[in-house]
Amino acid sequence: MRPGRQFGLSAEQKCDVWRRWKAGQTLHEIGRAFGKDHNSIRGVVARHGGIIPAVRRRALLALTLREREEISRGLASGSSFREISKCLERAVSTVSREVARHGGRPAYRASQADGEAWQSALRPKRCLLSMNLKLRDIVASKLMLDWSPKQISGWLKTQYPDDESMRVSHETIYRSLFIQARGALKKELLEHLRSKRHIRRSRHSHIFKDGRGQIPEAISIRQRPAEVEDRAPVTGRAISCAARGTVTSRPWWNAIRVSSC
Repeated sequence: MRPGRQFGLSAEQKCDVWRRWKAGQTLHEIGRAFGKDHNSIRGVVARHGGIIPAVRRRALLALTLREREEISRGLASGSSFREISKCLERAVSTVSREVARHGGRPAYRASQADGEAWQSALRPKRCLLSMNLKLRDIVASKLMLDWSPKQISGWLKTQYPDDESMRVSHETIYRSLFIQARGALKKELLEHLRSKRHIRRSRHSHIFKDGRGQIPEAISIRQRPAEVEDRAPVTGRAISCAARGTVTSRPWWNAIRVSSC
C-alpha cells in the first residue's frame, strides 16, 4: 500500500473521469491526472462498458431535502401530519407515508431519509433483450456468425416487418454487450465484434487516429519500383483485340500476346 494514496473517487471526480474519457484520453492519462493506477480508472469505466451513464435527476413530484427538513422540524415540535402537510401544500398521505417509511416519528431524520429515498429510487429499466428471449436468441446466433449489430438490426426489420416486438436497434445490442450487468448477452460474444473491443471508446480517442480506415502495412504508390516506368502502356483497344484473338497493328502488343501464350 503506497503511503498518502487516497482510494475511491468522489461523485465529482467520477464526472471528471467521464469528461476526460469522452474527450479521448487513455486510462493511463486519466489515472495520472487523479494520481491513481489506470486499473482503478478501468474499474469505473468498465462497469458501464465505456458508455457514459445518464445523469440522475430527482423526480418533479418527489419530496426535496428542504421539505424533509420541514417535516423533521414539524415532528420535533409535535405538529400533526395534517398541519405539516398544510405548510408544505402536500397531501396528508404523502407526509404520513414518508415518516412511516423512514423510521416513524421518533427516528425520522431529514438527511438520512433523503439519502435513502435517492438510493431506493435507483430502479434500472430492464433491457429489451433480457425480456424478449426469442429476440435475444436470434441476436446471439447472428453475432456468433460474425454479423455486426447494424446488420442484425436491419435484417430483423426485413424479416419481421409486421412484428414490432422483434425489433432492436444496433445501439441496444452494443450496450447489452458492453454493459454485462444487464445480463442479456454473454461476454463471450464480444469476441465476434469486428473491433474486438470490450468497452466503448470515444470517437476522439487517439487510438483510432492511426488505425481507423487505414490499410495495415500499406505501401504508398510513390514507393513503386523504377522499372514500372519502362513498361509500355496497354490501351483499351489492345485489350479488346486480345479478347477477340485478332492481331493489332502494333508489333509490341503482338509480342506480348505471343510471350503470354
